[in-house]
Amino acid sequence: MKGIKGFIIKRLIQSVITLYILLTVLFFMFRVLPGDPTTMFVDAALPQEARDAVLKQFGLDKPLLEQYWIYISNFVQGEFGISFTSREPVVDVISDYLAATILLMGFTIGFALIIGIIGGALTAWFRGTKFEAAVVSIALFFRSAPIFWIGMVALAFFSYNLSWFPTGGMHVPGQQFDNFFDKYMTLEFLHHLTLPVLVGAAYYVASPLLIMRNSMISIMEEDFIEMSRAKGLKERYILFKHAVRNALLPVVTEVALLVGFAIGGQVLLEVVFNWPGIGRLIVDSIQRNDYPVAQATFFLMGVIVVFLNLLSDILYGYLDPRVTYKKS
Repeated sequence: MKGIKGFIIKRLIQSVITLYILLTVLFFMFRVLPGDPTTMFVDAALPQEARDAVLKQFGLDKPLLEQYWIYISNFVQGEFGISFTSREPVVDVISDYLAATILLMGFTIGFALIIGIIGGALTAWFRGTKFEAAVVSIALFFRSAPIFWIGMVALAFFSYNLSWFPTGGMHVPGQQFDNFFDKYMTLEFLHHLTLPVLVGAAYYVASPLLIMRNSMISIMEEDFIEMSRAKGLKERYILFKHAVRNALLPVVTEVALLVGFAIGGQVLLEVVFNWPGIGRLIVDSIQRNDYPVAQATFFLMGVIVVFLNLLSDILYGYLDPRVTYKKS
């Protein structure tokens, strides 16, 4: 790969500019929303002086441009502010929620990619068969159905009727945990995690599966596949060593887009399964006009999407030796 260093520097600069624009949009977006954040935690019977004191405490009495400068300066230093409702640092508020969301989203997307890549490769390899028709039809069915509907049906059947999985949440209510491993690295947590992961994976699997299938169909028409068969190589070896590896390139690009798309669905998935993650926190913070928490959660999700886009661009070159990075 030529010019990889220059390409990475250019993409890093673009990523920083993108995140700055995101920060700016988040700042002004939440301040044009109707409602006063003090109404959520200041009794309406209190005089206006008490409300003004709260606004001054959180810096909301300052001119808008001064608030914006303080906001940007704090974010650059990694300071997300104080929650309006809980009066705790935003970092402390979102830390547990973020861990729960990352685990749920990571397992969901990872499982969807594994099934999608394998399923897409096999449907292309057995093109024109009943197997292909069945797999594609099932994937499109789950993709066309709303994720909250799939979740409710799964809960009704597997949790309420068969009692195979918990009806929601991340743990049995009332439990106390001493550390991260006690909270997340247990069989009980995995039991609660399984059903929402399966529902999310069923919803998202269609995109990588169809992309992998189409890419495989194109790759299978290449001369080197026929050459491999002419050499007497086994079909399984040709499938996984040559065809799948070259067909993975479009799927790598799809990962970043899939994560960005999954962030929206994550909110509904967490609400249906009562999962204490960022999705539910976003909804609660917007309803309470808790600007610092809402801004920080949206920004963190944006960072994840931007980082994965950058990573996919770099990995694309490693997977395809033909890719070169030229100076513009």
